[in-house]
Amino acid sequence: MNILQVKDLKVRINSPCGAIKAVDDVSFDIQKGEVFGLVGESGSGKSMTALSILKLLPRQADIVSGKIIFGGRDIMRLDSEELRKIRGSRISIVFQEPSSALNPVFTVGYQLDEAVLAHQEIRDAGKVRRIVQNYLDRVHVKDPARIYRSYPHQLSGGMKQRVMIAMALLNSPELIILDEPTTALDVTIQAQVLDLLEEIIKKENLSILFISHDFGVISRMCDRVGVMYQGKIVETGKTSDIIDSPKKEYTKGLLESVRVLE
Repeated sequence: MNILQVKDLKVRINSPCGAIKAVDDVSFDIQKGEVFGLVGESGSGKSMTALSILKLLPRQADIVSGKIIFGGRDIMRLDSEELRKIRGSRISIVFQEPSSALNPVFTVGYQLDEAVLAHQEIRDAGKVRRIVQNYLDRVHVKDPARIYRSYPHQLSGGMKQRVMIAMALLNSPELIILDEPTTALDVTIQAQVLDLLEEIIKKENLSILFISHDFGVISRMCDRVGVMYQGKIVETGKTSDIIDSPKKEYTKGLLESVRVLE
């Protein structure tokens, strides 16, 4: 069963030099319990595609045409109130830079509490705090009570990303978008976060859109993958098939770069 269907999506960026094709006729679907990856170099349109799903594009970007079907409804046709109910609840997102995603003037607990209060009919402060600390524990945060009271600047990059993963899980979403979730982390912490994500995905049977420029990460995490180049998906299929028998020269180049680094 499809959780998400993206059909013929086109996104343009308005610039002084004219309209730039950021996403050009992109189509894919994600099945329930599946991890689908979008892989490609920077500027290939991966993140623009992901942001389009929640209509969180920057002001200079516009969705020109296409359909984004979620829960049997076209997200393109939803009003702002209907979108607000979906964002952070039925669809959540983890960005690559947790320092930018967390507000520096509020504690971690306050921000996680707000995510619960915005989408759940719970008003008992103690119960909300227990829910939040339970999710911090689920992402292997040591001493959840201390982290709950902490400000973002008091946490390491890896700890901030664990907090963001907990926030994404809080409202039991049907789909989670992971937009380069380990890119801003050093290699050791990146491996720990990937271990965590792998564990959670299997345990929770989550449906995931995983964005990455790294075929090594994609090969580990994703069931199927779409390869993006200049705003288009140039190749798609089971991750193992793409890795074993890539059809496009661009895909071969991406795979070769991973092998060179290894």
